[in-house]
Amino acid sequence: MPAQAAGRPLRRDAAQNRQRLLDAAAQVFAEHGLEAGVEEIARVAGVGMGTLYRRFPTKEALIAALVQDVMTTMLRLAREAAGQPGGTGLEYFLEAASACQAAHRGCLPRLWSAGTEHESGPEIRSLIAALLADAKRNGRVRADLTSTDLTIILWSIRGVLETTQGVAPDAWRRHLDILIAGLRPAPEPLAHRPLTTDHLDQVTAGA
Repeated sequence: MPAQAAGRPLRRDAAQNRQRLLDAAAQVFAEHGLEAGVEEIARVAGVGMGTLYRRFPTKEALIAALVQDVMTTMLRLAREAAGQPGGTGLEYFLEAASACQAAHRGCLPRLWSAGTEHESGPEIRSLIAALLADAKRNGRVRADLTSTDLTIILWSIRGVLETTQGVAPDAWRRHLDILIAGLRPAPEPLAHRPLTTDHLDQVTAGA
């Protein structure tokens, strides 16, 4: 993408083509996995192969751009959640982030590995920590909940998405309902310790 690399915005038609290709890639990868061919993506986007290669010289470049697009969306969702009242931002983010994963289920493995190294990653983690603190202050979640617990929740949503794909694509919604219900304040502490950040980073790196 020479125009972007030079710091210049894309023309309107070029930007529209790029977004069409990203949307098509999300759809095709969700249906067929990352092994799907770029020819199918161009067909779904309604553009020629020349247009695809002008925007994304390689399939890897297209996947990387899609992952970046999803991470940017995750950051936007976390910022939106920070503005929700009464400690409800955490639930808002969990719902929105899970829906985002569902819309991009084809690139979930790459999305999770990118989460630890992408430039948006640290800000997203910081915002999630703030959402958790706000939810605790407002008595919406149990006091012993940690940020790593929340990451595992989103990871479990990934597992539901991958195992129910093509059979029950909305199964993740009930699973999230159950998980959120389990976050509610309770008199008894949890019996087991949470994962440490170091352990979580090791697990995510191998995801």
